[in-house]
Amino acid sequence: MRYLYIIFILFHLAVASYGQSFYAVNPNPKYEVRAVWLTTIGGIDWPHSYAQSERSAEKQKEELRAILDRLQKANINTVLLQTRIRATTIYPSQYEPWDGCLSGFPGKSPGYDALQFAIDECHKRGMEVHAWVVTIPVGKWNSYGCRQLRKRFPRLIKRIDQDGYMDPEATQTGCYLAEMCREIVQRYDVDGIHLDYIRYPETWKFRISKDQARGNITRIVEKIHQAVKKEKPWVKMSCSPIGKFDDLSRYWSHGWNAYTKVAQDAQAWLKEGLMDELFPMMYFRGDQFFPFAIDWKEHSYGKIIAPGLGIYFLDPKEGKWNISDITSELYHLRNIGEGHAFFRNKFLLDNHQGVYDFVTAHFNRYPALVPPMTWESNKRPQQPVTLCIEENEGTTTLRWDNSLQYEDGTAIKTPSIYNNVYASKEYPVDVHDARNLILTRTTRRQLTTRTGNTPTYYAVTTTDGFGNESRAKQLNQTAVVKTTTRYGKACRLTTTGESIILPSSIHETDCQYIIVKNMQEQAVYITKPQNRKINIKKIKDGIYTLNCVNYRNIEHTLGTFIKKEAQKKQKKVDKKFGGIK
Repeated sequence: MRYLYIIFILFHLAVASYGQSFYAVNPNPKYEVRAVWLTTIGGIDWPHSYAQSERSAEKQKEELRAILDRLQKANINTVLLQTRIRATTIYPSQYEPWDGCLSGFPGKSPGYDALQFAIDECHKRGMEVHAWVVTIPVGKWNSYGCRQLRKRFPRLIKRIDQDGYMDPEATQTGCYLAEMCREIVQRYDVDGIHLDYIRYPETWKFRISKDQARGNITRIVEKIHQAVKKEKPWVKMSCSPIGKFDDLSRYWSHGWNAYTKVAQDAQAWLKEGLMDELFPMMYFRGDQFFPFAIDWKEHSYGKIIAPGLGIYFLDPKEGKWNISDITSELYHLRNIGEGHAFFRNKFLLDNHQGVYDFVTAHFNRYPALVPPMTWESNKRPQQPVTLCIEENEGTTTLRWDNSLQYEDGTAIKTPSIYNNVYASKEYPVDVHDARNLILTRTTRRQLTTRTGNTPTYYAVTTTDGFGNESRAKQLNQTAVVKTTTRYGKACRLTTTGESIILPSSIHETDCQYIIVKNMQEQAVYITKPQNRKINIKKIKDGIYTLNCVNYRNIEHTLGTFIKKEAQKKQKKVDKKFGGIK
């Protein structure tokens, strides 16, 4: 098997080295990182206007929404958002001031939290968002961020020409960067911390051995890793090393590599579990790209590799690449099981030489999920407990509810429970086929689409924050309900302190599950009926509806109840439910 793999790689390399595009062995992988770097420094990717009033802030937000809509259309599933820029940030930090890219004035708030806004918008679209943290460089020597940092830590910042750098040989550097990353992870639901320039400056005058230098950078990585994983182990640790790890036996890196030149031992970080993912900056072509991409794969240790592609060279102002240079690299990465990342957002969306059209209509035609972090956790969530469908006036609405447990019965502790929805003309739906994915990584519990002329079958899976996916809950088309089903008249249910007495009509509904929902139609408790009673001890005070799901996946509303509500709200509740008593 090893021999056949080597033959395949050698053949692939021989063809790819001539810059020819060719078909992928698996054209539609279910798992693949598809990323883009979204740069905020100077607003070169975003934003292109300043937030200096409520109206201009909304314009800035709308611009990001439009960018994310186009990335979603290209089935991009990971956004690397520049969060720490040059000792400045795009969120209100206790450590560093606001960057001027948002408001136009360094140190001044734009009037909203740009990081939180970006997280919310990315998650609405099923995308991961990783906080891109520029580590060692802190900007021009007299820039606002660098000046502020020098005042606090006079000996920590070293000057090289006109720029300031945090000293990679100072213990305080790792501690400080770790606390900044801890702040981000504590306060925000980011999916990853992405470290940029976690290395020595290329013009640094080494006074120690390269082994000692690599040890210094690795200790910084260790401190950041410990800070992040202690808070949230499901947050991915990644970085963007130099695109060529080191010289290969047959290919020279021309003196520009991660390991020897700038003391980045990135492959060891994967092996030792300090990194979950790498985005090597592979802005090269020909024999400076293909064999080095294979080297990253062969030393990935089961982790995720998504090389960065220099699509900016497609712009005639930046370089003289042809679109075939990029397409052949994309096919090469897919065939060896690596993802891809585009540097950077502007050059993708500007569609230089048709790169956006190629990605959207052809290469990433179907969605893909981010590979799960099985090395952190491989526990499988329970499948959705209910799944039903309604057809009404030309629309089809799929509804489901999630269990909050793994298959072994332990509770899911990641902050969000996500869902993937699959659809097919064949039953059962093949959830291994990415062409059947119609909604990924959503926190929603329903999906409404137009009703087609031919039968469509659906399946829903649950994923946790690590990306582990449950077994599929399949929905047979015979379970379609033509209108919303409510059994009989809604009634006030009888409560006895910590339990509810179920109405006698429950026997007529052939009930499989009881679902308690709040006034936002969100399931807060799911159980099976036992002796016409359910325990509501763990349910918070409030107003709820009681629903029953039968063995045909049809949902009935049995009634409403109040848990420990004040008597003065009774009339208001009665009115809300049509005066039913």
